[in-house]
Amino acid sequence: MSEIPETGADISSWVQLFRRERIFLTILMIGFLVSALTYQTPQVAMWVGFLFAGYSAVANDSIQTIGTFIASNGKRPWWVLWAYIAGIFIVTMIWSWIAYDGDVSFGRLGAKGFETAPTSFEFLHVSAPLFLMILTRLKMPVSTTFLLLSSFASVGKGISDMLIKSVVGYGIAFACAIAVWLTLGPIMKRRFVGEAHPAWRVLQWFASGSLWAAWLAQDAANIAVYLPRQLNVVELLVFIGAVVAGLGLLFWQGGERIQQVVNEKSHVVDVRAAAVIDIIYGAILWIFMKMSNVPMSTTWVFVGLLGGRELAMALRGAGEDGRGIKDALKMMGRDLLYVIIGFTVALIIAAASNPVIKEALFK
Repeated sequence: MSEIPETGADISSWVQLFRRERIFLTILMIGFLVSALTYQTPQVAMWVGFLFAGYSAVANDSIQTIGTFIASNGKRPWWVLWAYIAGIFIVTMIWSWIAYDGDVSFGRLGAKGFETAPTSFEFLHVSAPLFLMILTRLKMPVSTTFLLLSSFASVGKGISDMLIKSVVGYGIAFACAIAVWLTLGPIMKRRFVGEAHPAWRVLQWFASGSLWAAWLAQDAANIAVYLPRQLNVVELLVFIGAVVAGLGLLFWQGGERIQQVVNEKSHVVDVRAAAVIDIIYGAILWIFMKMSNVPMSTTWVFVGLLGGRELAMALRGAGEDGRGIKDALKMMGRDLLYVIIGFTVALIIAAASNPVIKEALFK
């Protein structure tokens, strides 16, 4: 939630917390009730699960795709940012729908274990995105790939393949960040002073747009997993309309509370620094997308990139507010702990709702 009262806090602190969060808690309760009422009706459950997943996945993963975009364009009207990002979403999804014969996941759901659309649902299948909303509210960057996709895997190997690819992605992103900010950091520190040239704004918008498209190519599968693998025109329009509406809510809020994970990092408000982060992150995602169609956790890649960057800046003594190596390691460890918690929650949900995953984990 927003601010969890410390241990030993009086009852009034918890009452105030409940009052601040009563709208969110009410939405959650309604969501769980709707999940319970619809999960046994597949044609309804798939759209309910999709709607929940559409907002929760984008809200949690917004820190890694449009987080720096929001942070570095805070003075611009929210609807301008929304129109730009929503426009890219529409074009990207239509491109995938055409190129992959009605599939909006860029073929990711054609990977082994995810080829067939679900024909029945468990309560946890539909309500899993609600748990993701809770973790997002707690400002935890969680792998939506593991939390949402894992419950639908038809073979245990699908999970292990995703995990291996995600861990490799974290390591490569961390190493790239260390290399870039140790070698080029001093140059960027000298150059990135004063007002940025307008060309940097253009570059950052282009980089953010490319990164957003790359994320969609990887993680649209997390949302579309509930739906038929080939959408007709009406289903495509509903898919696009629902996500565009969710994006509008997200930008209107200035990003979910998880946006603070980005805002607290060193110098991300500077449009030049944001552009560099987006370019490197986007390049890594595009490379992994071309390597194989196995889904992966882009969150792990992003956390690795930010962690390596923060550590490199601390090693050079260039961290924000005089942050040292200890502070950087603490921040890096906390973010990594959160994604591990998310992975653990994902496995619990997957094992509870999917006998294939349960057998693969405990055999």
